[in-house]
Amino acid sequence: MNARAEGVDLVAALWAAMESEGPAISFAGKTITFRQLRTRIQTVAANLQRRGMQPGDRVLFSVRPGIDSMVLALAMVTVGATVVFADPGAGRALFETRAKLAAARWVAAESVLFAASTPLVRPLARARGIDLPDYSRIIEDPQVVFSGPWLPGVPRGAHSLRSLEKPRGVPTPLTEQHGDTDALIIFTSGTTSVPKGVVHTRHTLGAGLADVSEGLGFRPGQRVLTDQLMIGVPALIAGAHWIMPKYGLDPGAAPEDYLPLLGDADAAFLTPASMNAVLDALGDRTLPGLELVAMGGAPVLSPLLRRIRTTMPNAKIRAIYGMTEALPVAIADGHEKLRRDPADGDWVGRIVSSVSARIAADGELLIEGPGIARGYLHELPNELVTLPSGDLARIDDGDLGPELTMLARKKDMLIRDRTNIYPALYEPVIVTLPGVAEAYIVGVPDEIGDDRVVLALVLAADAAAGTPAAVERALPGLIDHAALPDAVVRIDAVPRSGRQSKPDREALSKLVAPMLEESQR
Repeated sequence: MNARAEGVDLVAALWAAMESEGPAISFAGKTITFRQLRTRIQTVAANLQRRGMQPGDRVLFSVRPGIDSMVLALAMVTVGATVVFADPGAGRALFETRAKLAAARWVAAESVLFAASTPLVRPLARARGIDLPDYSRIIEDPQVVFSGPWLPGVPRGAHSLRSLEKPRGVPTPLTEQHGDTDALIIFTSGTTSVPKGVVHTRHTLGAGLADVSEGLGFRPGQRVLTDQLMIGVPALIAGAHWIMPKYGLDPGAAPEDYLPLLGDADAAFLTPASMNAVLDALGDRTLPGLELVAMGGAPVLSPLLRRIRTTMPNAKIRAIYGMTEALPVAIADGHEKLRRDPADGDWVGRIVSSVSARIAADGELLIEGPGIARGYLHELPNELVTLPSGDLARIDDGDLGPELTMLARKKDMLIRDRTNIYPALYEPVIVTLPGVAEAYIVGVPDEIGDDRVVLALVLAADAAAGTPAAVERALPGLIDHAALPDAVVRIDAVPRSGRQSKPDREALSKLVAPMLEESQR
């Protein structure tokens, strides 16, 4: 049997959950029940089909998270169209390159984006550093759907979401779609010349998101706080109540404003960087009402887990290891992770059922199965069969199935003399030392291409003055002699990049280069 045929159809999984009268989504003071959500999705889907949307159509989609965006996106997937997430914040040149590659027939966007891209308003936005594309001319002769009120700039003949939500005569039966239908394209890293669009089908999404739902242990009625589609949809599949924060509320940037939402939630998903900011804002306060805390998007290390265990004492802790191409690969119990020896590597949990994993001859983790994406947009019709993860890893037999331990990022490997140094082998160990909040090993290239190895430390608030020197003295007993750094430096914060605020190692290398020179004078 084709491995992809074993997947769970995303739409079928959602329909099964939508028989309930319980609350499905709350956003901006409004709550919609599961049955109301299903009715709205089916009505919009039927009207889109009447107005010419066909299976296989691609839709450039720029509607911020909310009830309207979920109704519209799921209706399009129900028809058999492919939602292409298009972020106008990526910059006009990159946006237009992605749009050209997507070859979409439809555009779905908020009316304010059409207004902001008019000749009158666009220069004002550009003066404030916002270079928006012209939404009315992104593609030639598009069909347009807009959410929100009509505003100047919305093309003539565009379909409003409000009009699509009105039942029209006798309900039109929707054409049944196969689970292998493309459903979603998400652009990740890439240049303006070759953007990298990950293509998921209804089956690959259904398989992966069902694993998220099961692995996190969502339950019916549970109030789940997140702005992430890949967590909110699994919550809906389980019958949970998805609580969406208001537009622009970033827990990492405004943690105090996020605390009331956490206080009312049963479960929450945050990136590690945002969780750290929330814990700092909480101070000595606790959140005993939280029963589940999930994290992903970056490594989840022991110091953060210990803080969560103290501040959220009744919460199960789950850490998700995954990537855009394979939404979850493994899910770890945070309490169990604290019992693991970090010297053995970063244990990321049990491998989920929608993927199978093996280790290549060079140590790289390779992933297969119904949960991995169909392929990359620019490479179609060639499809992904085996996904190289870019991570060096180890697979062990566990009591409940295969378990995964990360050893290093393949591309983060440093070379000094003839020695390969993998930072992820040692960083989790160093961060357990007293006074160390974060630890990063980076290379500063010398004139012959070798790496001079620098350990950059972010100290805890209560760290003693001599902590860097104490760490340097402790290193020979903790890590391999061949991996000892040429210098240990202190930094106030690690540079971060991207929406998930991942450590930017290239920027960090540039930051510590002058510190290395100073230390060797």
